[in-house]
Amino acid sequence: MERIAFEQLQKWKDNPNRKPLILQGARQVGKTWLLKEFARRSYKNCAYISCENSPRMQKLFADYDTMRIIRGISALTDQTIVPNETLIVIDEIQEIPKALSCLKYFCENQNEYHIAVAGSLLGVALHQGESFPVGKVDVISLYPMTFEEFLRAMSKDKLLAILQNADWNEICLLSTELIEYLRMYYFTGGMPEVVDLFVRTQNIREVRQLQNRILADYALDISKHAPKSDIPKISLVWNSIPSHLAKENKKFVYGALRKGARAAQYEDAIQWLVNAGLAYKVTRVKKASLPLNFYEESEVFKLFMLDCGLFGALSKTPPDLILVGSDVFQEYKGAFTEQFVLQQLKSFDEIYTYYYTNDDSTLEVDFVLQCGSHIIPIEVKAEENLQSKSLKNFLLKNTHLHGVRFSMSDYREQETITNVPLYGIKRYIMEQ
Repeated sequence: MERIAFEQLQKWKDNPNRKPLILQGARQVGKTWLLKEFARRSYKNCAYISCENSPRMQKLFADYDTMRIIRGISALTDQTIVPNETLIVIDEIQEIPKALSCLKYFCENQNEYHIAVAGSLLGVALHQGESFPVGKVDVISLYPMTFEEFLRAMSKDKLLAILQNADWNEICLLSTELIEYLRMYYFTGGMPEVVDLFVRTQNIREVRQLQNRILADYALDISKHAPKSDIPKISLVWNSIPSHLAKENKKFVYGALRKGARAAQYEDAIQWLVNAGLAYKVTRVKKASLPLNFYEESEVFKLFMLDCGLFGALSKTPPDLILVGSDVFQEYKGAFTEQFVLQQLKSFDEIYTYYYTNDDSTLEVDFVLQCGSHIIPIEVKAEENLQSKSLKNFLLKNTHLHGVRFSMSDYREQETITNVPLYGIKRYIMEQ
């Protein structure tokens, strides 16, 4: 399984100013596998330990004596730890807060050692007051596999190379095949274990069962790690995400959860899901000017899941509606398509994603991106329909901007709007 994050990890290894690394991301996006595979490819050996359910780890991190800790890791793993040759991997680090604090001292005292840590629900732990070594660590975020990573996993290297070359005329000739793989990706999503199962077996029933198992694991995480008083509210918000996105107006409405529900009752539950990496919150901006966060209205937002495959499983969408025919592109008011687009956008480190509506919500732009010094308004179309009334009206009021429409139609340049096929999102954004 090839992940784009390998390049980021290699840059971290080669950086002379490297600090201990935190690899963050939701459960089951492949953090542990990635670090072990990176060690196998780029180091002579790997010293791997897990902090989960291990009293020995509590003793190991009893203080901040970094050389004693390194000797302990060497003994526990039966690995000789050599600076620049060994990758030390500390997994499930959130289970021992003191281990996280130790990273500061590794940075200050033993920075010649290469240390990478990961942990499920690490974002939740960090937002619960655990000591974070500010300025003493490097951070890489890992997300579900992108569509391009999916193509590579499917051994479609030639198809991927054409897509990455961004020759849109050539890509247009392959649109039928690309749409077919896009449909598969809508079904599988980007969870590495799910993609691997699909590649090996093509068994639709087993894939959906695995997706349901991952959802069940997330439910267990909520019941185990969330504050008891918030567990029912977190579960209610989580299960409501597909129905919110299936509405014409995809704004999250508290009243849709329960009659009389208010923000004060559920905002902690939503934040828990965001901190856990299970949900993405896209807030509204009221003006398309830099920086966009000056014009953010944090109380108005859309809520997305981390993965389109899990979205299909949680919404109980029959697999045949996704894999056969064009129903998935026409039904659900574009919910699958917006979920897919947001998932691809999240894989970029320095792109900030918002959306826009006017005061009476009669004009909506699905996404508004800040890419460096550029603002890109985006409209998402689930079909080949190129009518973009809202985007066109938005551009009439913001003549300094050029719009982008992601749809099932081929690439084409218009006066104020560029149409980009959905399967070309990542490649187009990378060129901006």
